[in-house]
Amino acid sequence: MVLGPPRKGIRLAYTTDTRPTKSIVAHATEADLFICEGMYGEDDKMNKALEHKHMTFYEAAKLAKEANAKELWLTHYSPSLIRPEEFIPKTRKIFPAAYAAKDGRTTVLEFDKNE
Repeated sequence: MVLGPPRKGIRLAYTTDTRPTKSIVAHATEADLFICEGMYGEDDKMNKALEHKHMTFYEAAKLAKEANAKELWLTHYSPSLIRPEEFIPKTRKIFPAAYAAKDGRTTVLEFDKNE
């Protein structure tokens, strides 16, 4: 009576300072919001990502797609990445609901009204 009918919860997943792993997909599965590092957007930075144990925008997008997340916010950019939003169109070819997040970005996560 107090809580109402049963409903699906809200799922938020966050990861940074890592290379892609299956455990990230497991934790981000069906996430309403997946916040993930995207240290590099440039095509020529894969070796740096491997060397410094970070992800590219495209690796993060593949994780979000595999996890069937609803939305992906990329964060934790390399200091050399001046305009992360320039790489979002290519990232959205992998995962259409990808965004270059910035400090202060907010959203409201709501319970699914259909359940």
